[in-house]
Amino acid sequence: MTPASPVPVVPTATYRLQLQPAFPFAAAAAAVPYLASLGVSHLHLSPVLEAVPGSPHGYDVVDPARVREELGGEEGLRALAGTAREHGLGLVVDIVPNHMAMAPRHNRALWEVLREGPKSPYARWFDIDWEAGGGQVLVPVLGGPVGAELEHLRADGGVLRYHDHVLPLREGTEELPLPQLLDAQWYRPVWWRLARTELNYRRFFSISELIGVRVEDPEVFEATHGTVLRLLHEGVLDGLRVDHPDGLADPDTYLERLHEATGGRWTVVEKILADGERLPASWPVAGTTGYDALRRVDGLFTDPEGARRLLDHYRHFAAPQTDRGGDWAATARRAAYGVLSHELAAELDRLTRVASRVCATSPDPALRDRAPWALRTALEELLVRLEVYRPYASGDPADVVTEEAAEQARAAFAVPEEAGAVDVVRGLVLGGAGPARADFRARFAQTASALRAKSVEDTAFYRYVPFLAANEVGGDPGSPGVSPADFHAYCARVQRDWPATGTVVSTHDTKRSADVRAALAVLTECPARWAEELAQATHAEEGGPDGQLAWAAWQTVFGLGPAAPERVREAMLKHAREAGLYTSWTEQEPPYEDAVAAFVTAGPCGVPGERVAALRDALEPHIRANVLGTALVHLTMPGVPDVYQGTEHEYLALVDPDNRRPARFAPPEPGEESAKGPVTTAALRLRRRRPEVFGASATYEPLAAEGPAAAHCLAFARSGGAVTAVTRLSLRLAEAGGWRETVLPLPPGRWADALAPEREFTGHARVAELFARLPVALLERVD
Repeated sequence: MTPASPVPVVPTATYRLQLQPAFPFAAAAAAVPYLASLGVSHLHLSPVLEAVPGSPHGYDVVDPARVREELGGEEGLRALAGTAREHGLGLVVDIVPNHMAMAPRHNRALWEVLREGPKSPYARWFDIDWEAGGGQVLVPVLGGPVGAELEHLRADGGVLRYHDHVLPLREGTEELPLPQLLDAQWYRPVWWRLARTELNYRRFFSISELIGVRVEDPEVFEATHGTVLRLLHEGVLDGLRVDHPDGLADPDTYLERLHEATGGRWTVVEKILADGERLPASWPVAGTTGYDALRRVDGLFTDPEGARRLLDHYRHFAAPQTDRGGDWAATARRAAYGVLSHELAAELDRLTRVASRVCATSPDPALRDRAPWALRTALEELLVRLEVYRPYASGDPADVVTEEAAEQARAAFAVPEEAGAVDVVRGLVLGGAGPARADFRARFAQTASALRAKSVEDTAFYRYVPFLAANEVGGDPGSPGVSPADFHAYCARVQRDWPATGTVVSTHDTKRSADVRAALAVLTECPARWAEELAQATHAEEGGPDGQLAWAAWQTVFGLGPAAPERVREAMLKHAREAGLYTSWTEQEPPYEDAVAAFVTAGPCGVPGERVAALRDALEPHIRANVLGTALVHLTMPGVPDVYQGTEHEYLALVDPDNRRPARFAPPEPGEESAKGPVTTAALRLRRRRPEVFGASATYEPLAAEGPAAAHCLAFARSGGAVTAVTRLSLRLAEAGGWRETVLPLPPGRWADALAPEREFTGHARVAELFARLPVALLERVD
């Protein structure tokens, strides 16, 4: 495949658009003049390839060779690109290499595999364990055991129909009696509940509707990436966001192949870095999509001592539930055990089979004698102790599967003589030649990443709720605060190692938008006040169905502010199901869910909620300081900022689908504008006008305020051409007496306020004067 030839362009800033049938390419093109006026350089598009009809997100791809017709097809995409170019904008697009939709009716490649079996030319596309399925792919479409569903299955016109599902029939089988017909296919329809334990294809996390794709195969890579690479080569697209590379068998080789095929176009990867984890230095990418930046920006506006006090108040409020969410490490560990024994049981079974095969064929007696159950236990105990998402070929697996983790895993064995299985499994992870061992290492890594995502992000984050703002991808709820020194160190490292990495504070995957989290952060500055107001608000209605969920609901309405009750009810119902303590997606408990809905309506969204609303109103100046500080730091720190649709203005949203509601791409109505819009536009326009100040060759210099309130001013200079200064922990600042004589020494030159150019500073600025108009300041050197 011919690589794209133009010199790669690094965006100055991107603007994320959530495409869907209700917002196709034509709607995006209509918004281009407004979006260009903001100051971004590129539009960042959600996936554009053919997806399941009606999909609101596009990550369920069914045909990687075609641009999605519901969005306007390739013609519509080219028209959008043309309109964008006319206004000085390029396009970056999201690609999904890890999986496709398990929707045979729409996925032609999968249809052919189910019709022709492992001999199909498309069989190599999908990660299927044919042996485990007895030569059949298990397709989880039935609403009950197959015996109870036979009456709803029928052969008709060369296909097998089950309600709305349509599956292909193997040639020559249509006239067979139904039981024999099912045995004669290359697939077997099964009850969807069997997805937990019996499925024999790799999934995206535990989502059975998404089947893993083997892009490690060069032919599969070519077939699934050809259209996107052609559009890059032809100048329609300028860069890529790679969705979930941790799910791939070999992310290192995949990214090298992608880099070569794109000609080095700007590419960021949705790689989630645990606290202290670094992006593999050998990856030929610009960096991550930015969740590591989100964790640092949020942490700046969090009072760590206040967060600890919030935890104390939470434990008192939810006393009966403290063993299910009062300790972060214990909560995460319990969630991991639960996910491995339920949602990812099929993946753990497959990994155990692979390990057993390696041991059975080894010339080493110490390996051959290992029982499968012991290997399974060892795998489980090691997997739950990983502190990062997965090991990589480019790294040292011993840094991930540590000796400390192995020691803890051995101690978990009831029979000490069997604990040697831990050393066997760890040895397989750490190395050894041969394709069987390589296959094991790849599957161990894939399972590890799925476990981390499912147990932490989709389970533990909904169980550990003392401070909801910390429960975001890449975050550390057990230690949510970030000191200015740590923030500066992070920024200096990014500018040195990954200057073109992506940065974000709100995305389609964040559980709460940045503005909601900014409001919640104020609670770490007044934990006792929050606890008192909550005690008064909950006195009349006895706290809800359980203290844990009630606390989360009250924080939700505080962060969100005035909103339609149905938005809160929907979010809290999802919260309860994800937590999986009293109800879940697969085993719903209607009485409990009814109690949740009734509680939300009568409590947080009812009359008792007025006390919390009044507290939010009283804290509004401090919420505003956090909102503006978060926005300005994000837009001027090292990296390429991504602005999620609508977040240039105040944007209060909860977890999807709430955060995927249609955005209004126009200036706000008179009287609706807040300072966030002007601050965002000023920063974006300055970035675009002065790329040398913010780009890959720029510099980052921390600036230290001096005086009694110095700790409350976070400031830095970029290449001697721009200065960012923001207020942090403003409530604590006000309680301590304000700025008083605090000053901020400035780099040499004359500095103009980007929001009010008539205001200038030289030498140093009195912080009270610098923040006289707003709690943030963006200065540009003018001589």
